[in-house]
Amino acid sequence: MSDRIPATGLEAQGISTRAALHWNLGTARLVEAAIQRGEGELAAEGPLVVKTGAHTGRSAQDKFIVKDAETADTVWWGKTNKAMEPAHFAALKADFLAALADKDDLYVQDLYGGSQPSHRVRVRVINELAWHNLFIRTMLVRPEVSELKGFEADYTIIDLPSFRADPARHGCRSETVIAVNFTEKLILIGGTLYGGEMKKSVFGLLNYLLPPKGVMPMHCSANMGADGSTAVFFGLSGTGKTTLSADASRTLIGDDEHGWSDTAVFNFEGGCYAKMIRLSPEAEPEIYATTKRFGTVLENVVMDEETRTLDLDDATLAENSRAAYPIGFIPNASKENMGGVPTNIVMLTADAYGVLPPIAKMTPDQAMYHFLSGYTARVAGTEIGVTDPDATFSTCFGAPFMPRHPSVYGNLLKERIAKGGVDCWLVNTGWTGGKYGVGSRMPIKATRALLNAALDGSLNDAEFRTDPNFGFKVPVSVPGVDAAILDPRATWANPAEYDATAARLVDLFNENFAQFADHVDEGVRQSAPKVSQPA
Repeated sequence: MSDRIPATGLEAQGISTRAALHWNLGTARLVEAAIQRGEGELAAEGPLVVKTGAHTGRSAQDKFIVKDAETADTVWWGKTNKAMEPAHFAALKADFLAALADKDDLYVQDLYGGSQPSHRVRVRVINELAWHNLFIRTMLVRPEVSELKGFEADYTIIDLPSFRADPARHGCRSETVIAVNFTEKLILIGGTLYGGEMKKSVFGLLNYLLPPKGVMPMHCSANMGADGSTAVFFGLSGTGKTTLSADASRTLIGDDEHGWSDTAVFNFEGGCYAKMIRLSPEAEPEIYATTKRFGTVLENVVMDEETRTLDLDDATLAENSRAAYPIGFIPNASKENMGGVPTNIVMLTADAYGVLPPIAKMTPDQAMYHFLSGYTARVAGTEIGVTDPDATFSTCFGAPFMPRHPSVYGNLLKERIAKGGVDCWLVNTGWTGGKYGVGSRMPIKATRALLNAALDGSLNDAEFRTDPNFGFKVPVSVPGVDAAILDPRATWANPAEYDATAARLVDLFNENFAQFADHVDEGVRQSAPKVSQPA
């Protein structure tokens, strides 16, 4: 095992501990350790099942970036990127190091964020839990064993779920904290068992580091056709980003986070992180198969204590149950985690208002407008009297992970679209025939057929109409797809209700985009939707 221990140890990073250090363990040894330590259990067919307690998702309100000379003028400060004073971080770091010093065991992984060697970051992750170490080893890019001896970290993540932050001493909000210091190249995560905080922290790093190099970081999935043509799929949680990219007829590059350089689309990760709740073996067979593999980590999936069989339909522990698995568990995954520059960009939205068409073709200006908008709509909640969908705008389809101003990413995207002659599509995986509660969910077979036509180029030859509200082009007919769903207004029982709902959605878009209007050119501003006047 000495070949897995780097020459540069923790002492070089100012870390002193009495703990036994477990360096760069493989999957089997980490699963074994997690079970021995009572951190998780094996399911009947091999995956490790763990529970994350109160935190079943990201703690967005508990994330901070240290505001100093490096970040004062480069970070987009506000609701998403909240500042922490250097003095508060210094106190937090001191307390983290004191906590590390007193541990019995620590698990350390040396990993890459990014699959293209010229644009990756070297990350050292220090965990008190074996399953967290397995999670991040699964999710990031794993170096060859021969690379570990000489590994020197660019950034370090210390992840201590048992740590409890003190808001008064540490300048945070609660006992949970995620603190990023770009100057010290250090990320501290405490008070949460949710594994996704680690991977999203690396995503945030790359989102900060890559734009000055002219590389576009993207919250997207990506795949390749048989001819090598690459497609990227932007989308927020629940829009189908992972499901639609895991297509048996195409090669998967990755399901969540990528960079777009001059020569490639490259995966930031070496694994996938898929939602499990109500996963369908018929609609999502490749992902479903990973729930029966040793090496998969299942978060908050309900399991029968006697038979150890899984119930993917049971949301008792969390609606956001997840699986982390190596990308190689998908049979048609790219071995290099890379593909060529894109020929198609797909922006996914789950429109619960039932207003948007199932597919539309956008100009580069329209694509930048919708990229900065980052729209989807969540269904109505359980509160009495709340019946309307909830519009969500997450700029760049990933606002919580974008440290720089959105216009930085939007302008990079527009430049790359123009340079490459890329076709841009908006795809609605949400509702048709009415809003949520009235209409029905867009049939996934229709969505796949429309996507296939877009990606193989045949949709470019279709007859198009101009959407009266949003101005993008909508196909009139597509072989194999019921033409009725292509015109959302015609699917509503009451067209006047559609017009009123569409007008409301247009207003929401314009209200949200006001914050970006001064940062984009006139072509993008003119791509804003306008309320039509139906005959």
